[in-house]
Amino acid sequence: MRYTQEDLEKMLAPRAVAGVCSEPLTGIASLELAKRGDISFLHNQRYATQVAKSRASLLLLPENFPASPPPDTAYLFFANPSLALGILCEIVEKTLEIPPPIGIHPTAVIARTAEVHDAASVGPFCVIEENVKIGPHTVVGAHCCIGPRCVLGKCVRLHSHVTLYRDCELADRVILHSGVVIGSDGYGYATEGGVHKKLAHIGRVVLEKDVEIGANSCIDRARFAETRIGAGTKIDNLVQVAHNVIVGENCLLVAQVGIAGSTQLGNYVVLAGQAGVSGHLRLGDGVQVAAQGGVAEDLDAGAVVRGTPAMPIGMANRYFVLRKHVPELFRRVEHVEKKIAAKDAGGVSGAF
Repeated sequence: MRYTQEDLEKMLAPRAVAGVCSEPLTGIASLELAKRGDISFLHNQRYATQVAKSRASLLLLPENFPASPPPDTAYLFFANPSLALGILCEIVEKTLEIPPPIGIHPTAVIARTAEVHDAASVGPFCVIEENVKIGPHTVVGAHCCIGPRCVLGKCVRLHSHVTLYRDCELADRVILHSGVVIGSDGYGYATEGGVHKKLAHIGRVVLEKDVEIGANSCIDRARFAETRIGAGTKIDNLVQVAHNVIVGENCLLVAQVGIAGSTQLGNYVVLAGQAGVSGHLRLGDGVQVAAQGGVAEDLDAGAVVRGTPAMPIGMANRYFVLRKHVPELFRRVEHVEKKIAAKDAGGVSGAF
């Protein structure tokens, strides 16, 4: 990358500008590690003291941040500096990526009944089975496998080694990263005579528009009907969504989240890292579950919970503070018991 301060002002439209940077901008780095020629930013106030020490040539800062740039350094002010950096990185990304060629690679195996749009791209060693439909400007990366009757909309992106089992439906602009498996069997068994007998899962998976799923995450197909991920939902790496789960729109599921079967999430639900949700539950719109939270009962809209079992965030915070005093409490109780035992041994009667 190579930009000038003028380039960044045109691309990012800052609320205000202070200072002038004359040298070319060729890198992006943290406040602490930046050197001359780098762009840096401040989003978390815990790093605010590093702004004055940073050697970056241009900084993206919160509007009204009380600072003046040193010589030959520019400060660009934004309502959300992190979002401004995201826009810049998206622009840079487009210059780094090599667009895949339109058409079907000669090593790909395509069933005769599959329909691949002329404007789509199918990479090396892909397998596309019977009655699959792939829309325009969709990219299927190397070594992807797409099972029978899957439907992919416009501008879908499958990175390498993605697997779609049969009857999956992906709406426009869905992004699946490497190792994602969509439509694998749900975890269902019936135990009879000491033997775990597998239960067939004949449903499907639907991913609505603008869903993105991180590497090595799995979405199981329904035992019947469908497992559905709502429009705009973003799922991190290593997430498990079980059969017949319904995830609402614009939810955020962070790394190592697990959702058991037949649970329903409303819109804008946030499950932080390693949160777990039991089966057959209902989480209302806007629910937030803190990291490693364990949800075992329904949650009303707007609930913010923490801990296992999950409890309201205020109660959980008090609990975590109080439990630090438990060893001291036991010590005091033990001391009182010894005093009572000593008095009883001495023949003292009456209240203590």
